Amino acid sequence: MGGGQPFAGWRPWQSSRALLVIPIALILVITVVDILVPADVHLGPLLVIAPAITASFAGPRLTGAVGLLAVAAQVYIGWHFGAHFSRNVVVQIVALAVLSFLIVCFCVVRERRERKLAQVRSVAEAAQHVLLWPLPDRIGPLRTACLYLAAEEEAEIGGDLYAATRTEGGTRVMIGDVRGKGLAAIGEAALLLGAFREAAHQHTSLPALADALDQSVDRYQAEFSEPEGEVGERFVTALLLEISDDDHITRMTSCGHPPPLLLSPGHSVSVPSLHPAPPLGLGLMRPAHTLDVFTFQDGDTLVLYTDGVVEARDRAGEFYPFAQRAAQWTECNPKALLHHIRRDLLAHAGGRLGDDAALIAIHLPPAHHRDRIHGKLIHADD
Repeated sequence: MGGGQPFAGWRPWQSSRALLVIPIALILVITVVDILVPADVHLGPLLVIAPAITASFAGPRLTGAVGLLAVAAQVYIGWHFGAHFSRNVVVQIVALAVLSFLIVCFCVVRERRERKLAQVRSVAEAAQHVLLWPLPDRIGPLRTACLYLAAEEEAEIGGDLYAATRTEGGTRVMIGDVRGKGLAAIGEAALLLGAFREAAHQHTSLPALADALDQSVDRYQAEFSEPEGEVGERFVTALLLEISDDDHITRMTSCGHPPPLLLSPGHSVSVPSLHPAPPLGLGLMRPAHTLDVFTFQDGDTLVLYTDGVVEARDRAGEFYPFAQRAAQWTECNPKALLHHIRRDLLAHAGGRLGDDAALIAIHLPPAHHRDRIHGKLIHADD
């Protein structure tokens, strides 16, 4: 058997038609049993089960067809006993027809809502691709992967954000979290992403870049009125990194954002020392942003994240032990690492997060492996 998708070519309409066997079989069974049981036992009203079941997997047309078949079966039962003109049988037929009609109406309403939901999701997906450009697999010498988990069901994007750009001699990365939800949070995230992509090439130091982003957020908040109840409570936490191509020194500036995890071969996990400044957009006297420095060696992986990861709780109220769990996968490539974290995080939180979560994994391959990559000698397992 090939390694392709086992259900390639299987279509939803084929699935619906296959499931039609169930309500049709029920109609046949109920009809036959109703004919065989004593005349004082009436199973005909149970025929309404057939269109009700059909509505769970099919549209209005198939549901209506099954409803008509159920009504026809009820008419046949009455004809078989010679009582199709009796008051009892007529009432059963009319009641079954009315209930089937109502079920079909429900299907019509459900389909309209599903179409609207599909349109909303397509717009959300487009917005996500515009705002959060997927990080490439490789940025300079680095291998990268990113993950976004929205807390809201059916949502694709929220207030968490990330971006990366190449600069002269290195790579600059930002991850952030806008306080709040809804369109206001998305608008502020879009502003910060645009400001970073432009300012990252104009400022030589990360503290200067953080100052520029702080000014951008202040201007945005001054131009747009804050929602009632959120006055003075809107801000953005952000972490800025600069990874050099020439040495193993990585520079970092935090604006109220948690530090990254540094994963090293041998299941070693550490947290670089960080001196965070207040978040962006508080409107306070702008503090001096601190530049922290740490070593990022060949074979290491940096994991940047938002607080939706570490604040995820299980049923007992325990926070997700991120560093402890991440230590299991220090040997994985970035995509595999985030795949394991995603699965483990959702399992810990019972399948649903209480807040949006974003992660970036950045791996620095050994020097000889980077030479192979630049020389196009890449193994299949890479």
